Amino acid sequence: MADYGHELVFGTFLTPQAANPESVVALAQLTERAGLELATFQDHPYQNAFLDTWTLMTWVAANTETLRISPNVLNLPLRPPAVVARSAASLDLLSHGRFELGLGAGGFWDPIVAMGGPRRTPGESVTALSEAIDIIRQMWDVTTRRGVRVEGEHYTVKGAKRGPEPAHEIPIHLGAYKPRMLRLTGEKADGWLPSQAYMQPGDYAPANARIDAAAEQAGRDPREIRRMLNVTTSDVDELVALALEHGFATFILASDDPYAIERFGADVAPAVREAVATERTQRGTATGPFGRSPVVRAQRMPGIDYDAAPVAAVEPGDRAYGKVRSTYMRKGSPGLVLQPENAEEVSKALIYAREQDVPLAVRSGGHGISGRSTLDGGIVIDLGKLNGISVDGNAARLGPGARWGHVAQELGRHGLGMSSGDYGDVGVGGLATAGGVGFMSRRHGLTIDHITGAQVVLADGSIVQADADLLWALRGAGANFGVVTEFELDAYPVGNVVFSSMAFDARNTAQVLSRWGDRVESAPRELTSFLNLVTQQGGPIVQLYSVYAGEDTDAAINALTPLLDIGPVLDQQAQLVPYPAIVAPHGGIHMGGSPTAVRAGLLTHIYEPTAHAFEDFLATGESSWIQIRAVGGAVNDVPADATAYAHRTQNFSVNAVGRSTIERLNPVWDEHLYPHMSGLYLSFDTDPRPERLLDAFPEPTLTRLRELKAKYDPDNVFRQNFAIEPAPSKISPIATS
Repeated sequence: MADYGHELVFGTFLTPQAANPESVVALAQLTERAGLELATFQDHPYQNAFLDTWTLMTWVAANTETLRISPNVLNLPLRPPAVVARSAASLDLLSHGRFELGLGAGGFWDPIVAMGGPRRTPGESVTALSEAIDIIRQMWDVTTRRGVRVEGEHYTVKGAKRGPEPAHEIPIHLGAYKPRMLRLTGEKADGWLPSQAYMQPGDYAPANARIDAAAEQAGRDPREIRRMLNVTTSDVDELVALALEHGFATFILASDDPYAIERFGADVAPAVREAVATERTQRGTATGPFGRSPVVRAQRMPGIDYDAAPVAAVEPGDRAYGKVRSTYMRKGSPGLVLQPENAEEVSKALIYAREQDVPLAVRSGGHGISGRSTLDGGIVIDLGKLNGISVDGNAARLGPGARWGHVAQELGRHGLGMSSGDYGDVGVGGLATAGGVGFMSRRHGLTIDHITGAQVVLADGSIVQADADLLWALRGAGANFGVVTEFELDAYPVGNVVFSSMAFDARNTAQVLSRWGDRVESAPRELTSFLNLVTQQGGPIVQLYSVYAGEDTDAAINALTPLLDIGPVLDQQAQLVPYPAIVAPHGGIHMGGSPTAVRAGLLTHIYEPTAHAFEDFLATGESSWIQIRAVGGAVNDVPADATAYAHRTQNFSVNAVGRSTIERLNPVWDEHLYPHMSGLYLSFDTDPRPERLLDAFPEPTLTRLRELKAKYDPDNVFRQNFAIEPAPSKISPIATS
């Protein structure tokens, strides 16, 4: 007796008749209305009486809302696996994660050959299917930049580009009957999909045994493989027996009869579910989700009680690990990545993480320059699933895992905006607790200047609405005080803006920088300009990206024109665009890279001595890229003590990327540029020396932060990102007489 404990799923197996194409689509829609979860379709490309199955599945997906779609099963010999992978990922993305992939090795070889396909022996067809699965899974795995390479007997792929990534982890089901196919199912597949019509009652147990043995030999848990069955029966007792005695958990009715489909959904499926659930309760049957396979468990790291993880988690060896291990700038190897979905789960995750004997990191979007939201061997609390965005009037509520590009899109639908950096994939949490220097900063100020409230999980796991003191600290030093699970902010009306890009010959570097700085400071507040100074073989160039925060193109031209004489112009263009177009999300996976050395600082003015210091710094060769962002304007309207970000007199934010290590960058930065700086925007610096803390938080800000740290995080749990030490306790000793 075998019951693998999977949740029961019910669906249909439909014939793609070409004579009346609307009818099969209607049957799929009926499948959904009947409460069934899955519609599957035969795939016989050589059958001229049938619709093309892939085209049909796409059409059905577009005309349903919740129904999962799958071929039953796909004729692999006539469909190259690399193309299948791309097609499957595309359909999964378009259907928002509703596609499953049933694969077959082929069997009707004469018509396959007639269509231009190969003729294979049974053994060759299994080998080819195995190679195809490897190709398909590699094509879906976008966690490496290496191309797909499979040198097989039947399929060879030499460096194919990976992607697109599916919307969800697409399961692969195999139609299998013979021993080799059953072994392949156990080794590589997510599901076994035979047809009841081709099986005898005595066939199920031996087939399951072969699948289980192969799975265990491959280091897998046999429960990882869902047992599915195309059935011709609607008898409740028979289906219950198939579930409890042979482990089948997906029943797919092979019928084009509308009445049978309606009855299967309305009567049969609920009765089977109830009977199986009752029996499982009496037996004490373990149900999913199941533990990791031996292969995955063997990769676990010391110091972590994996089986006690209180929320969804990804660990080394899981398929999803490559997508969560690294950040934009750093490749990490965390021992466990926790993925809570709400504040309560964040609290559980934090309490659990504190009980483990490993370091902790918290991640919102993973785009931080320092890379401190990943680590090696420790625990990451990944807030990516807390990505809600809601707008009510001018008020917005944002989850820390939302991306600013998506926020801009949603705000834009309401005629609103928020200046929030220059890259749409940046997570809300990191930027909204650090500052937020964006393309409209001179007109509207920093992101933190518009935050009005926050829900926070404190170090002890308590969930609070930030009081005045905590909200003050979160706006500028948030990484030190808790995990923000929701931000409240006031957005402001933003329509179209003028976006300009210019390029200049910057061989006379000091002159270009000083002229640009002078013109930006005297420009109307609607103009915010970012300057990139880049060295290249023909000499340095300046790339200038500027936004005029308004739709008045004449005023924008008047504001932009003075910038054109800062140096010899190489290129210029400007266009009126919706603000969300400037910070559109890209949606890529962070794969890390070599450790990046970045130094940063704040400038009040770019006078001639400062401009020459930049020139001298660039001449050392230790940096090939400098960015200077204009701030000032509305940023400086805010009193210095209004937020933990106290820098309200400077007009420019500077950061420079080193060619090698921070140890080599530091001396040249300290010699040439640091003497000209008056503060630090902490998010853009990777120098770990403790004096950076005072640059970021000048007194009396730092003293107040240390006192608040002692109140909200006395054990210094949140110490991963430029830690602020709690102030010593002020409790007086007990007097004695």
